[in-house]
Amino acid sequence: MTTKPTARKFRIKRTSPGLSADKANPAERPLAPQTGQETGKAAEPPRKAPKEGAAEKGNVAVELDAIRREGLTGRQLRMARRVAHKHELAPTSDFDAVRLLRNKGIDPFQRSNMLELVVPKTPTDDEIADPGKEGSDAAKKKGRVQLPQTMPVNRETLPSTELSPAEMRNRQISEIQRDISRRRRRKLGMLLARLSFFVLLPTLIAGWYFYAVATPMYSTKSEFLILQADNQGGGIGGLLSGTQFATSSDSIAVQAFLLSKPAMLRLDEEIGFKSHYAQPSIDPIQRLPADASNEQAYKTYKKNVKVGYDPTEGLIRMEVIAADPNVSAEFSRALVSYAEQSVNGLSAEKRDDQMAEARAGFEVAEKERRAAQEALVNLQLQGATLDPEAVIAGLRAQINQVELQLLEKELQLAALLDNARPNQSRVDGARGDVRRLNEQLTELNARMTDASQGENSLAQLSVRIQMAQADLATRDMLLQSALQQMEQTRMEANRQVRYLTISVKPVPSEEASYPRKFENTIVAFLIFSGIYLMISLTASILREQVTS
Repeated sequence: MTTKPTARKFRIKRTSPGLSADKANPAERPLAPQTGQETGKAAEPPRKAPKEGAAEKGNVAVELDAIRREGLTGRQLRMARRVAHKHELAPTSDFDAVRLLRNKGIDPFQRSNMLELVVPKTPTDDEIADPGKEGSDAAKKKGRVQLPQTMPVNRETLPSTELSPAEMRNRQISEIQRDISRRRRRKLGMLLARLSFFVLLPTLIAGWYFYAVATPMYSTKSEFLILQADNQGGGIGGLLSGTQFATSSDSIAVQAFLLSKPAMLRLDEEIGFKSHYAQPSIDPIQRLPADASNEQAYKTYKKNVKVGYDPTEGLIRMEVIAADPNVSAEFSRALVSYAEQSVNGLSAEKRDDQMAEARAGFEVAEKERRAAQEALVNLQLQGATLDPEAVIAGLRAQINQVELQLLEKELQLAALLDNARPNQSRVDGARGDVRRLNEQLTELNARMTDASQGENSLAQLSVRIQMAQADLATRDMLLQSALQQMEQTRMEANRQVRYLTISVKPVPSEEASYPRKFENTIVAFLIFSGIYLMISLTASILREQVTS
């Protein structure tokens, strides 16, 4: 019954990886000979090296010196020593292990030898039957390149310089890919450099200004409305006359006035707008020059005074920016007072324009009525009587009365004459009454004829007086109409009076509102990016047009 031999155990003595080949020289530390327990067979006495001559010792020294000049690493030398022990050689040093292996035709640095050191070989049946045969057959394995070996003289051993089409294509593709990668890296580097110079550097400068240099500015906000008087009219006229919020034109006019140069000049005269923004404590970019003109001050005024009108709500929102919160509030209150005076002035102008025409018409009607009345009075003073029509009417009444009396007396006389023996005295009395009545009637008719005929008759005077009275009545009606129209115009003008009411009063701010550091930096970055993008696109288009 045969027993399986135990697996071989290799004891590898490691040295520090930082040691050099000279320091790891095993000649100073001679290895102990392997015992039978380590190899799995009976211990054998150490082999005695044969006596060598001086020439052989000189050759060994030359070979060791040549191996040292090869610059082998400590790892390679240790590996060579392990391979020498595997092949049951007894080297005196690591360099001697390399020499012995090469003399035996074994390459100590071949990959197969390295792998055999890691994975132990499984013994075959022949090796189990004859363990001593293992060392002799180790160098006779097929497929292994043994060094050194003799190369034929006539055989070409250099590699061919000609490449196959596939290799040539792969080589060209690799070169193209490397060239593309190199170009991409170069273009990416140039792009980063341009972005850094044209975008990032200006953005950093702008951010440094906003965070470290810019003077903090305080904002005061206020809101006010422009309303008209409550509409007191009723009915359809009151509905069509508009509401008290229908003041968009006045609001726009006030907004234009607050943003105008006269408002800035008045603010400078009363409070000192230029002197505030010319203070040395303000940074140079926002500071106004000491000898600044009105145009330069007006530019600063438009930057620091913002007025907006909201047509949906009818609100006028105003924001005043200054280096001091109290000064900002004072500027805001002054501008609101200017706006109120402007609204009052607009209302007064509208009222005067509406009342002027009505007042002029009333004055003309009043003058014409006075002239008509004076003409009537003059006509009445021309004749002997003040009222010719009354005189003519009295004459007509007297004539009618006399005619009635005459008719009565004539009937009475006829009745007396119808008697056979009339009373003579009564007949004479009746005839005398008839005669007197005829004379009276003749006189009245004569007076009536004188009054109704001729240029200076009472009839002509009465006609002129009637016409003068009619003219006076017409002038009275016109005067009354003008008076009513003027009153109506006055009421309408009172209803259209505008007045300013403040909904949000200006209050000094406790914290600075400007500059908005982060937002302004982001805006600067976007602006510089947009400028760079436009310039790049323009340059690309021009380059394409030129090269096409």
